Amino acid sequence: MQIIYGIRALSEAITAGKTIEKVLIKKGTSGPLINDLINDLKSNKVHFLHVHADRFVRYQNKNHQGVVAYIAAVVYQDIFSIVQEVFEQGEFPLILACDGITDVRNFGAIARSASCFGVHALLIPDKNTAEINSDAIKTSAGALNSMPVCKVSNLAKTIRTLQASGLSVVSASEKGNTLVYENNITGPTVLVMGSESEGISPDILKLSDVIAKIPIAGNIASLNVSVSAGILLYEINRQRNLTTTL
Repeated sequence: MQIIYGIRALSEAITAGKTIEKVLIKKGTSGPLINDLINDLKSNKVHFLHVHADRFVRYQNKNHQGVVAYIAAVVYQDIFSIVQEVFEQGEFPLILACDGITDVRNFGAIARSASCFGVHALLIPDKNTAEINSDAIKTSAGALNSMPVCKVSNLAKTIRTLQASGLSVVSASEKGNTLVYENNITGPTVLVMGSESEGISPDILKLSDVIAKIPIAGNIASLNVSVSAGILLYEINRQRNLTTTL
């Protein structure tokens, strides 16, 4: 992830259409330039925070003017355009939604499995999600350099719209009432993976057409989320390949 410093540099990045993850503004920074910048941030719906001066100590050797911005390592894409394009190509979309997955290495590993098993796009919320940084890209084995990533402000609303467009919502949870291989997951699908601490949020679980679990034989009740994603994607890929060959 690239870091840029200063009011003018950030203004130029906004004008250039860069994808800006977040902006830190030092409390007490004032003047017409910063006011214009804040108006630009608001009009472009860029997330920014006013933070204490202590947060800027690490940037003391930079000419930051009280402003530091983080530029996304990837260019986010529109999920609905991707789904439409997949349908137009005669394929069934497979979208992987990450609900509250904040560990960058888990996210990178998920992206790697997604690339291997034919996922068309990763869907993430704009808050409470892993930062797509060098660690995430490295763990993904470079998959994040080519895998479409779509960031949305309301994950549940977006999934509901995808559902209305013909995609089935399959949520992965150890509390599921069916095993993953007992379900037909060959059609257009949104696979939802939740955080290890909280799981999938209740509003998304309520939307689910299927809540599936992976059979566990040992004493540990659940798998790491990236491992679970790999298993579920393998099963979806297996079912799809089997259908194609019949």
